[in-house]
Amino acid sequence: MKKLMINEEYDIAVIGAGHAGCEAALAAARMGCKTLLTVINADTIGAMSCNPAIGGLAKGHLVREIDALGGEMARNIDATSIQFRRLNTSKGPAVRSSRAQADRLLYRLRMKSVIENQPNLTVKQTVVSGLLVENDRIYGICTSLDEHIHSKAVVVATGTFLNGLVHIGMKNFPAGRLGDAPSKGLAAWFKDHGFAVGRMKTGTVPRLASHTINYAELEIQHSDYPAAHFSFSGHGENRGYTLPQLPCYITYTNEKTHEIIRQGIGQSPMYAGVIKGVGARYCPSIEDKVMRFPEKDRHQIFLEPEGLDTTEVYPNGIPTSLPLATQKAMINSIKGLEHAQIIRPGYAIEYDYVDPLGLHPSLETKQVQGLFFAGQINGTSGYEEAAAQGLLAGINAVRSSRNQEPLILDRSQAYIGVLIDDLVTCGTKEPYRLFTSRAEYRLLLREDNADSRLAQIGYELGLVSEEAHSQFLQKQQLIASGTQALEQVSLKPGPATNAALTALNSSDLKQKCTLADLLRRPELSIRSFASLPITDDALQTVEELISSPVREEIELRVKFKGYIDRQTEQVARFKKMESVLLPKDINYRSLSGLSNEVVEKLTRIQPLSLGQASRISGITPAAISVLQVHLKKLQK
Repeated sequence: MKKLMINEEYDIAVIGAGHAGCEAALAAARMGCKTLLTVINADTIGAMSCNPAIGGLAKGHLVREIDALGGEMARNIDATSIQFRRLNTSKGPAVRSSRAQADRLLYRLRMKSVIENQPNLTVKQTVVSGLLVENDRIYGICTSLDEHIHSKAVVVATGTFLNGLVHIGMKNFPAGRLGDAPSKGLAAWFKDHGFAVGRMKTGTVPRLASHTINYAELEIQHSDYPAAHFSFSGHGENRGYTLPQLPCYITYTNEKTHEIIRQGIGQSPMYAGVIKGVGARYCPSIEDKVMRFPEKDRHQIFLEPEGLDTTEVYPNGIPTSLPLATQKAMINSIKGLEHAQIIRPGYAIEYDYVDPLGLHPSLETKQVQGLFFAGQINGTSGYEEAAAQGLLAGINAVRSSRNQEPLILDRSQAYIGVLIDDLVTCGTKEPYRLFTSRAEYRLLLREDNADSRLAQIGYELGLVSEEAHSQFLQKQQLIASGTQALEQVSLKPGPATNAALTALNSSDLKQKCTLADLLRRPELSIRSFASLPITDDALQTVEELISSPVREEIELRVKFKGYIDRQTEQVARFKKMESVLLPKDINYRSLSGLSNEVVEKLTRIQPLSLGQASRISGITPAAISVLQVHLKKLQK
C-alpha cells in the first residue's frame, strides 16, 4: 500500500513556541504572511522555563525596543505583572532599567491566546525531525509524523530543546526542560548537515511552597508606585496595574549553607565532570558561587512569588543541580526557609547550540538561504534576548520570502543591534547575556526613547498600528514643544529668584538664563520650577511642563544635551565606517599584507562593512588599512 504523505504550504514556518518563536511567528503573521508555528506541546506556548520575570539590567531596554517595533512581550508582561520595579534609579539615565515579576501561568495563557487568535497564524503540535533543503535553499520542514510542510523561509527557535539533557545530581535524562521531551531528530539533522554545533548549559532553582516559608524576619520588597509599564501603548497615562501586586522577600545563604554545598560538591554533575556544556558566567549556580568565591560569607536570594493562584515561590539566586537531598538540606539552612518544602527540584540542562558566526546580521544562516536562527540556538541566554532575536528573525524571514533587503539594526540604533552584532561578529563560547556596558552609545539607547528610535520602523513594517503610530507622533510633538518652551522661557536674577533657588539647594542666579540652562543644574528638575517666581505670561507654560505626560523624557534630553550631542558625533564617525561596504565576493587570500589568521576570520565571518570588520577579534588596524587600500583600488 502506498504511504500517504501530508503536504502543506506556508510562507513562513517557525519551529519552537518559546519567547523567540512567539515573536517570530507573530511578526510574520502580522506582516501578512501565512505562518505556521510548530511546538512539541501546545500547552507550553509562551512558557517561562526559568524565572517568572521579564526585564532587568539592559534586558528592560530590549523589552521596550521589542514593543517599539510592534512585538508582544511588553504588552504581555504589563497585563500579567504582579510586581514592577525600576532598577538603578539612583544612577544615570543610560543604565536605568525596568523589571517585572509575572504571574507565570497567566503570562503563558495570555501569550497562547494572542497566538491562537492571530490572523494568518496556524499552530501545530508536532515534532520537527528535519529541514527540507535543495541547492542550499530552504523549502520547508519535515516532522516525525511524515508531514512535509513547505515554506519559503524557516525560523528555528528551539531554546534548550535541541538534544536537551537534564541533570539532578548524578542522575540525568533527555528533556527540553523538566517534564518536556527534547528535540533529538532536528539536533541530529544539524550535525549531519555540517553546522558548527556545540554544547551549553544553564540551570534553574528549586521551587518552594510559600506556606512553608517564614517571612516574618525577612526583608520585604514592594512594587513601585505609581504604576509603571513596559509598553508605550497609552504612554503617559497612569493606567494602574492590571493585577494585584505581591511583595518579594530577601534572604541570604550563610556559612552552614556553604558547608552543606562543599560537602556535597562531589555529587554535583558540573564538578564531577558529567556536564560538558559551558555554563553562564554571569548567572552561576550556587555551587559555583560558593566554590569560586570562598571569601564571600553569604549570597543574596530573592523570594519571588510565581503567581496569584499558586503557592510556588522562585528563590532567585540559588540555581543548582545538586542531588535532591542536598538541595533540601541547603534550603533548610537558610533564614526563613528552615521548614521550606521543595515542590520542584532545581536542575541543570545541557543543550545544543549552533555557532552564531555562521549567521548574517539578518540572522539568516550563511549555509542555507531562507533559514533563520533565533534565541538559545545562537548561544544566548534570557527571555528578552530570545524575543528580540525572534522578532528580527521573523521580520527578515518575511523580507527574504519577498526578495526584499533585510532589516539590520546597527549598534547606534538599538540594544537589539548590539546583541546581534556581538553574536555574528564575535561569536560566543558561553551563554551570551546583554549588559548596558556592551553598548558604546548607551546614552542614546535609553529605555525612555526606544519608541523615538524604532517606532517609525515598526510602523513601516506593518507591525505598529495606525492608532499606536498616531500616539507616537503626538508624543514626539509634545517632547519637541516642551523642549522648545524650556529654551524660550527665561528667568531673571533677583532677591525672589535667588531665595527660591537657595530653598532648592541651588546657587544664586547672576544673570538672565533660560529654564533649559537652569534645568542642567543636577539638583533641579522641571517639578522644582513650581517654586520659582515665573512671570505671569510664562506661568501656564511651566504648569503644562510640570503636568506633561512626557516630562521625564523632556528633562533627560535637556539635562544631558551636551553628552548626547557628543555621543551623536561619535555615532556619525561610526556610521561613516559602517557605510563603507565590503564586496560580497572579495577574496581575502588575494590581498597581500593580511596574516593567515586575519584571512581565516574575514573569510569565515564575511563582514558587511569596514566597521564590522574592525570589530572582529584579532583584526588589527593594519589589516583595516589593507582593506581600505583595496577598496580604493576597486573604486579607481
